[in-house]
Amino acid sequence: MTTYKEIFGKYVKNYSSDPTADAEGQIWYNSTSGTFKSVVVSAAWSASSPLVTARGYGGSGSTPSTAGLFFAGSLSGGSPYTLSNQTEEYNGTGWAVGGNYPISVYFNGGAGTQTAGLGFGGNTGPAYVTTTNEYDGSAWTAGGSLPSGKGIMASIGTQTAAVSASGFSPPGVNLNTTEKYDGSAWTASGNVNTARRSATGSGIQTTGVMFGGFTTTQVTTTEEYNGSTWASGNNMNTARSGAVSGGGQSETDTFAAGGNAGPARTNATEFYDGTSWTTQSATLATARDSTATGGGQSGAYVAGGFSPSVTGNTEEYNRSTSIITAAAWAAGGNMTTGRIVGGGAGIQTAAIAFGGNQATPSTPANPFMVNTEEYNGSSWSPGGNMGTARTNIGAAGTQTATLGFGGINATVAINSVEEYDGSTWSPGGLMNTATPYSRVGAGTQTAALGFGGAIYSGPGTFAVSNVSEEYNGSSWTSTPTMNTARYIGAGGGIVSAALSAGGYDGADYSSATEEYNGSAWTTVNPLPQKLNSQAFSGTQTAGLFFGGQFPSIPSSNIVNSISYDGTNYSTAPNLGTGRRALSGAGTQTAGLAFGGIISPQPAPVGNVASTEEFNGETTALNFKTITTS
Repeated sequence: MTTYKEIFGKYVKNYSSDPTADAEGQIWYNSTSGTFKSVVVSAAWSASSPLVTARGYGGSGSTPSTAGLFFAGSLSGGSPYTLSNQTEEYNGTGWAVGGNYPISVYFNGGAGTQTAGLGFGGNTGPAYVTTTNEYDGSAWTAGGSLPSGKGIMASIGTQTAAVSASGFSPPGVNLNTTEKYDGSAWTASGNVNTARRSATGSGIQTTGVMFGGFTTTQVTTTEEYNGSTWASGNNMNTARSGAVSGGGQSETDTFAAGGNAGPARTNATEFYDGTSWTTQSATLATARDSTATGGGQSGAYVAGGFSPSVTGNTEEYNRSTSIITAAAWAAGGNMTTGRIVGGGAGIQTAAIAFGGNQATPSTPANPFMVNTEEYNGSSWSPGGNMGTARTNIGAAGTQTATLGFGGINATVAINSVEEYDGSTWSPGGLMNTATPYSRVGAGTQTAALGFGGAIYSGPGTFAVSNVSEEYNGSSWTSTPTMNTARYIGAGGGIVSAALSAGGYDGADYSSATEEYNGSAWTTVNPLPQKLNSQAFSGTQTAGLFFGGQFPSIPSSNIVNSISYDGTNYSTAPNLGTGRRALSGAGTQTAGLAFGGIISPQPAPVGNVASTEEFNGETTALNFKTITTS
C-alpha cells in the first residue's frame, strides 16, 4: 500500500495549532484538539463592489479576474434603451472609470484585455454598426470595420486575433456568419452550424468555443472553432441566452454563468473541459443575463446585467484553499440620538459622535446639540456634553482625545474650539476664521488641520471658503489655501498627508480632489462623479467615501461607497441605507457610518440613529477535520 510519505514526500506533521498556510491535501495532527486536519479546496461566488454605472448589453474583454474591462451598453433592459459610452475598469476589488468609448452603443461585442481591448459592432439606436475600436488602457482609437453591421454576437480572442460569430442584423435575422480580426482588418471565415443570436464565446482565435444563444428559443448548442471551421460539441446542461464566460486563453478554461433560460433568468454555473459541460454547485447570488465578465474556472467575475431590472452588482468566483469573506457594510448599534452634520472621530471599535442637528418634527425651535456619544464596537453610550451646541462641525482625533471646531448655532458662526479627554470637553484655541458650514478636519487633537467650509458674513449670508488652518494643540496657523473652495465635502488623514474631495463649490456639486503634504494643496484625480454631503474614513492613501448625494439624483440619498488608493478611485460595497449629511470614523477596511438624513430634499427632517460598520475582504484557510465517518 502506498504511504502518505510516498505520495507527498513528507510525514504527517504534529502542530499544537493549525498552520497559517499549507498545501492542498496536506494532513497534520492538531495535538490541542486531538484531531487530524487538512486544507481543502472550496468554490463559491461572493459579492464584490458594484459598477460605477449599472448597465448591461455592453462589451467586455476575456480578461483576468483582477483586471476587468466593461464598455458601452444600456442602462435599461428594453425599449426605449438608454445608451452609454462609459468604460469601466475592474482591479479585482472595485470599478473605476476609464476612457469613454467613441460611440454610445449596446449589443456590442468585446474581446481582449484591460490594456489591449477590442470593441465591435452593436446598435446605436438607429442602426447596427460596423464600427471597431481598440483600447490601450486609457483611450479608444478606430480599428478596421466589420464587413456588415451586426450585434448580439459571440466574441472570442484578443485585440489582434479576435472572432465575431453568429449574432443579429435587421430586419430580424439570426446570423451564421463568422469574421476574424487580425489587429487591422476583419475577414470572413467559416459559418457556424446553427444560426443564432445572444450566444456566448470563449477561448482564442484558433481554439474557440461558442455555446447557448437564441434561435426561436434558448438552446444548449455548443460549437468549437479551429480558426477556420466550426464543429459540433456536446450540449450544455442548461439552455440559455445572454450567458457570460471567461476563459479568454483557452476553451478548456471556459465557464458559463447566468443567462436567460426562458422565461426566467438563471444563476447556474457550468464548466467546459473541451469535451463536456459540468454543472457546478456554486451559483450566482443574483440570476441575471447580459453582464460583463472576465477570468476563468479558478477565478472570475460577473458585473451588471439585468435581473430583470438593471443591476450594477458584481460577483466574484474563487476556487482556492481559502474561504473568502467579501467586504461589506453591516448594521451596528443604533445611536441614542439621531443627528445630522455632527462631528465624528476615532476608530470602528472606539468612535465618538458629538454636536450636530437633531432635526426631527418633535424637536424645539433650536435643534442644535451638545450631546456626545461613544461607540465601543457594538453599542453607543452617553459621553460628556459639549460646552457650546453646534452643527456642521469640524472634527479630528480619537475617542479619548477629540478636537471639535467651528460650526454654527442658530444664526451664529462659531470659531471656538473644544477638546475632549474621554469624559469632559474644555476650551481650545480659537480659529482664525469662523466657518459655520462644514469645515473638514484631519489629524489629531494636538496636530490638526481644518479646511474648506463657508465663511459667515451675516444672517443667511456666507461665502464658500478655501481657507486652510493648522492646529498645534493651543493655536491655529493659516496655511496655503485649497485650490477649490467648497463646503459639505469630506476628507481626512493627518496634517502632513490630508485629503479633501467633493462638496459644493457655490454653483454646483464638486468632484475635485486635493491632497495636502504639510505645506501645499495639490489637485489630483477627481471623484468619478460630483458628490457632496458624504462621509469619510481612512487616510490620504487608503480612504473610503460613503453616502451623500449625486447631482443627478439631488433629492435622493445614495448608498454608494468609493475607495481611494492615493492615486485612483474605484467603487466599494454599498451602504445598507442611503443617507446624506452623515458622519464617519475608522479606516478604509474598518470604517463606521452613523447618523445622517434618509428623507428626500427639501424635507428638513428624517435624521437617523442607525450605524453601519464596514469590514474589508478577508481570507482564511479552509480547514477540514478528518473523521472516520
